[in-house]
Amino acid sequence: MPNDESKPLHDLLAEASINLDASATSRDDAIRQAGAGLMAVGAVDAAYVDAMIERENTVSTFMGEAVAIPHGTLAAKDWVTADALSMVRFPDGVDWDGNDVRLAFGIAAKGNGHIALLSQLATVLMDPDKAEALRNATTIDTVYQLLTPDPDSDETGE
Repeated sequence: MPNDESKPLHDLLAEASINLDASATSRDDAIRQAGAGLMAVGAVDAAYVDAMIERENTVSTFMGEAVAIPHGTLAAKDWVTADALSMVRFPDGVDWDGNDVRLAFGIAAKGNGHIALLSQLATVLMDPDKAEALRNATTIDTVYQLLTPDPDSDETGE
């Protein structure tokens, strides 16, 4: 499917990969929970979750706005079976190398699809109101509404 990158975020985020009331003892625990959401929908193998932590040890995926977007290394692409997102909300926060993280979005993408996913997600999270609403979301319906593009916005990201 060459056009996976055009899939909207809400289509890549299955209910089974959303946890709105999690707690984590560490950054790595939070990453494992985001990875578990990707595994729950069959998007990745367990080895991909290890690669997510490996990547984090090299380059932080903390994005600001109390959000991190952990994803695997380039070498981990072989362990991705489908493009998918997971979302884990930590109401009490988790220490992410000195940063307070309330949301972790796990990303799995075949090929270069992660670039388009990161771009779409960044577009949503750059809106401080949407980012705050996602941090406070307590229902899956709210998450889907927030990740659905506004009809009058430019979907292409250009």
